[in-house]
Amino acid sequence: MKKTTLSIAIGLLLVANTGVAKPRTMTLEQRLEMLENRLEAAENRATQAENKVQQLQVQQAAEIKEIKAAQGNTAVNGQQSADETRKNASAPVLNLSGYGDIKFYGDVEFNMDAESKHGMLAATNANLSSDPTNEQWNLNGRIALGFDGIRKMSNGYYAGFSAQPLADMTGSMNLDDAMFYFGQENDWKIKVGRFEAYDMFPLNQDTFVEHSGNTANDLYDDGSGYIYMMKEGRGRSDAGGNFLLSKQIDNWYFEVNSLLEDGTSLYQEGEFHGRDMEQQKNVIYLRPVIAYSQDEFSISAAMESNVINNAYGYTGKDGHFVDQSDRTGYGLTMTWNGQKSDPENGIVVNLNTAYLDANNEKDFTAAANALWRNFELGYIYAHNTIDDYAGLIKHDDDDWIYNEGTYDIHTIHASYLIPNVMNMQNFNIYLGAYYSMINSDNDNAENHTGNDDRYGARVRFKYYF
Repeated sequence: MKKTTLSIAIGLLLVANTGVAKPRTMTLEQRLEMLENRLEAAENRATQAENKVQQLQVQQAAEIKEIKAAQGNTAVNGQQSADETRKNASAPVLNLSGYGDIKFYGDVEFNMDAESKHGMLAATNANLSSDPTNEQWNLNGRIALGFDGIRKMSNGYYAGFSAQPLADMTGSMNLDDAMFYFGQENDWKIKVGRFEAYDMFPLNQDTFVEHSGNTANDLYDDGSGYIYMMKEGRGRSDAGGNFLLSKQIDNWYFEVNSLLEDGTSLYQEGEFHGRDMEQQKNVIYLRPVIAYSQDEFSISAAMESNVINNAYGYTGKDGHFVDQSDRTGYGLTMTWNGQKSDPENGIVVNLNTAYLDANNEKDFTAAANALWRNFELGYIYAHNTIDDYAGLIKHDDDDWIYNEGTYDIHTIHASYLIPNVMNMQNFNIYLGAYYSMINSDNDNAENHTGNDDRYGARVRFKYYF
């Protein structure tokens, strides 16, 4: 039995030994290839592990954000929230429409005045030496903000706008210009809105010249001398708007401005020749201008006229309406601007004249002024002929003209510019003064005198930004 078992074991061992192949000897290249494969497999396993870590981090961040959002993003332990921190750190963004250039600018103009009577150039019957209340100190001025936009095309066409709000020292808000314009460069232009048309009575460095009747905005003070300056149809009215067409041909410039407004706004408190004016229709002033310029010299001529009949007037004793809106004016101005060729020593000289033919009144004005090295000096002469006067509606020290007749007003004005204050090119100070005297051919009546005077001085602070 033992021999049999041993024999079987030996047989099986021989069979197994003959069935197993002998191990093959590997070359060096084969061993290196096997090592590279194992290294690549290890790198793949590491990459997979890293991706799993990143996925876990992203998932964790999303869960934290969700939790904060659920908690209302509330700051913890006095710390700012993430959203608030991000807002404080972000830069401000200005979004524009992209339809052209936008410009923001402005200037500050504050005045310190000393004058014999605020707002009046013509004299009253008050005796200045015995009436100290006629002397006044005054602070006034405004801050102007400008917003301009313009778009220009490659063919020369353009369109734009301008808006200039004013913040007064008195706490009120006003408006200078508000207009829209379009046209072709150096050719034609159309403007509509609130603005001033061509200046037919330039006063050069105009710092402080007080007078009645300067523009068509509530400045014709009945009972005071009127200085007509071709500005009734110029525009920038508080009771209407402008529509202007202009054309440039070489050295020639043509312009037609139309002003539509309540014509009674010309008169302070609506009074003219001692009567209350009644409005029937709006007036339409047409104001054509033609100007020629060559180098330093320029000359311009213009007229302005209300073309609407019976726009305003008064009801007579017979019950019939009497028209007072027929007003036509003519003007001529010549300028020599030597600063074009010599900015430092050039002289600027203006010669102006204007004539108004109105109902029961004729007004003539002539002026000359010159500017040299920041100093300006000028003279204005006005002659009023009044054919009809109903008498004063109010009678106080502000009334000087009290009857029909002729009135002459002589005014001298001067100003001086102090530029670049504290070496700032945008900060200037102007010093201005005027003296005016009115004469009448009327006999003294009701304590009125045949002659009287007015005067004033100003310090103006002008800052541009």
